[in-house]
Amino acid sequence: MPGMNPSEIRVAGTGRILVAKVGTSAPADTDTAWSDAWHDLGYTSTDGVKFGRKGKTANIDTWQSLTPARTIYTERELTLKFGMLQLNEDTLPFFFGGGKVAETAPNSKIYKYEIQSDQGEDERALGLEFTDGTDVRYRFVVPRGLVTVSDDMDLNRKGAVKLGVTFTAMASSYGAPLATWLMKDSAYSAV
Repeated sequence: MPGMNPSEIRVAGTGRILVAKVGTSAPADTDTAWSDAWHDLGYTSTDGVKFGRKGKTANIDTWQSLTPARTIYTERELTLKFGMLQLNEDTLPFFFGGGKVAETAPNSKIYKYEIQSDQGEDERALGLEFTDGTDVRYRFVVPRGLVTVSDDMDLNRKGAVKLGVTFTAMASSYGAPLATWLMKDSAYSAV
């Protein structure tokens, strides 16, 4: 129902972020469990996830007018920014742009992660879900993207280590959606 309706205000009370290889199928609804191919990145900072949507435009000016006759998009960007609080075999390579954590020798219980000078591009699929109470669940799926910015990592005694990243969505194929929202939410029942 259009207009002011407080029952349509959403609070992302709790949620999670998952990653998988590009091409991994995501659930087609909000109730189906994510497959084992999706890895939950665990605890994130209380900032949650910040969405960014930017676009650059170019004006087409004409001799006959002081205002543009037309404006066209020259670039569009969709990003998700969040801070991971767990250090493990999924989060560290995600933060640094690829690679794997490996045990240095069998049964040594000493692990190594090597940052290469040219990590390449670590493309991933990303899934995000959040709930607001028991009846509302949202899922957001980016089939292809990569970490384009890694924040500075602070190591100090005043707080947890945070692996802050900005994940940028990329087109998976011509005509395919850049991302998909799935909503279990009665606010959309009038659609």
